[in-house]
Formats: sequence, C-alpha cells, structure tokens
Amino acid sequence: MRKNEFLMIKKLTIIVAMACMLAGCGEYNKVLKSNDLEYKYAYAKKSFEAKRYAQAFTILTDLVPIFRGTPHAEESLYLLALSYYENKDYVSAGSYFKQYYQRYPRGQYAELARFYAGYGYYLDSPDAQLDQSETIRAMEELQAFLDYFPKSDKASIAQSAVFELQDKLVLKELQNATLYYNLGNYMGNNYESAVITAQNAIKSYPYSKYKESLEMLVLRARYREAVESVVEKKVERFRVVIDEYYSFINDFPDSKMRKEADNIFKIANKHVNGN
Repeated sequence: MRKNEFLMIKKLTIIVAMACMLAGCGEYNKVLKSNDLEYKYAYAKKSFEAKRYAQAFTILTDLVPIFRGTPHAEESLYLLALSYYENKDYVSAGSYFKQYYQRYPRGQYAELARFYAGYGYYLDSPDAQLDQSETIRAMEELQAFLDYFPKSDKASIAQSAVFELQDKLVLKELQNATLYYNLGNYMGNNYESAVITAQNAIKSYPYSKYKESLEMLVLRARYREAVESVVEKKVERFRVVIDEYYSFINDFPDSKMRKEADNIFKIANKHVNGN
C-alpha cells in the first residue's frame, strides 16, 4: 500500500470515528431533553453496556426518584450504583448500593449490592499512613456481606479483602508504635506508649502478618525503657524484658530477629542475675 493511500484511509477512519462520536453525543443530548421515560431508561442501559458510565449515571440520577414504586425501581437503582462503581467513584457507588440493599433487603441484586458496596470501599482504601475511616467502613460492609451471604461465590474474595484491610489497620498501629519508640523519653515515657499501642494491635488482630514485628517492638521498647531507667528501677524493668523475650521466642522461635532478641536477653539476664 502506498503511503498516500495509507494516509487517506487513516484520515477517513478518523472522520468516521468522529462522526460516530458526534452522532452519539447528539442522541445523548436528545435523550437528556426527552420526556419519554422508557426511551431514557433504554438509553441509560445501552450507555452502561457500551461502558459510557457517566452518561448512564447522569440519566439514571434523574430517573431513579421518578421510578420509585414502579417496575423499574429496583433495577434502576442498582444500575445507578453500578454505573458509579464502574466509573471508579466508589464513594457515590457505596451510597447508592446501601440505598438499594436497605430498600430491597431481599431484592434481586441484594447480594451483589452488599458485596460491591464493601469492595468499592476496599478499592478506595488509602495507604496505611493516612486516615483509615474508609478502611474501617470497607471492613464493616464486607463483614456484613459475609454475615448475610456466607455461601456466596464472592465470599472468598470478600474474606481476603477483609484480611488485607485488617493488616492495613495493624500496619497503621505498627507505624504509630514505632513513632512512639523513636521518640524514646522525649517529653515523657514514649516507650510505654509504644508498648500499649503494639499490644492493643496484637489483641485486636492476633493473626496479623505484622504480629512478629509488633512483639519485637514491644521487646525493644521494654529493653530501652530498662536501659534508660533510673538505677532503682533497672532490675524490675529488666525482669519485664526477660518476660517479653520468652513470650517472643515462644511465638516466633525461628524469627529472623532471634539473634537481636537473644542479645537483649543476655544483657537483661546479666542485670537481673549477674551472669
């Protein structure tokens, strides 16, 4: 094929594509101005199937209140929520999914509405160092889904998401505890705060993948607290260090941090028993 012929075909292809887009936009504008509800609803569904989700939810936003109490009420509300979900606006989607399952708790789409409400929040969950309100909301929605539909074919996906979200919350607490540890005795005993934060996280999520790191942080904090104590408190606090050491190695005898833990124990044992 000659270069000129190729360029001509390419140009015609672009023109045809643009014409189709303009025709589509023209019809969309016509739909927006129309008073024919069935026509608008059919177009909204066609837009969704064509992955023009913004068009779909724009039309459906107007139709859903009008359709309430009609045969289209249930499907239109679910489709509105799903349009926002597919457009990656998970907050708006979650709000409409919640409206759906509250309004139709035994509806045709109740199972999927509960799942997508939670999974959307899961996808929207921020990094651990940020506010975790969305993470908590995602966990609540997904756990509710699992409670209502434990045998759903999406149950394993939801459960995995819950575990991942839990680990994110634990990581947040590990970061907080580490911050306290790094502050040391600056303006107070931050080692104690590190211990409390880490132990609370372990208690709340005992099967987290961060449990080993949390327990080691507790041991380190107790050790630094003892080392930096006044003389009259050293022996008592080193006894606590020894207790934490045994707790750590009982839970993680093959830990990669075992050497560090053993060194801490030797120093603590020397202060307590003199050997």
